[in-house]
Amino acid sequence: MPNTCLFIGRFQPFHNGHLIVLKGMVKLCKRIVIGIGSPHESGTAESPFSSAERHDMIQRALQGVDLIPLHDISLVDMPDGEDDAAWAKRCLELAGGDVAKVWTGNAWTQKSFEAINVPVQAIKEVPGISATEVRRRMTAGEDWKKLVPPEVAEFIASVEGVERMQKFG
Repeated sequence: MPNTCLFIGRFQPFHNGHLIVLKGMVKLCKRIVIGIGSPHESGTAESPFSSAERHDMIQRALQGVDLIPLHDISLVDMPDGEDDAAWAKRCLELAGGDVAKVWTGNAWTQKSFEAINVPVQAIKEVPGISATEVRRRMTAGEDWKKLVPPEVAEFIASVEGVERMQKFG
């Protein structure tokens, strides 16, 4: 079993597909670091939630299914970088340096870590579930709540996330 696995994503917002991945990771990894990508980006149609809000929604979702505190899971901001290899190395440092495998659904992230010889588990998108689709539905006033854990839906309502998204529509 790998010591540490790093799951990198923007989580704008955290959705059921992300939760499925994490439920699988706890069976394969002793320690999981969830890397919050682009933590400086917020308040836009593509990045409506702040890093602090993403941390909060993820923690609530994981507590809702008892992944925290039963498993060693931590959340770490992973700032963007201009150089792919330097960014990937910095992410490894921020994760604690002992990363056996990186999990991602992003081709650029996969390429960046493979370039520095770090094994990558490519994640396939769950059909019909993506952060892009959640944001699209929120903007359009369509049903989006079934695509996210209930704790995330409650959190988004508490920070007026839907109203925030509808401003972009």
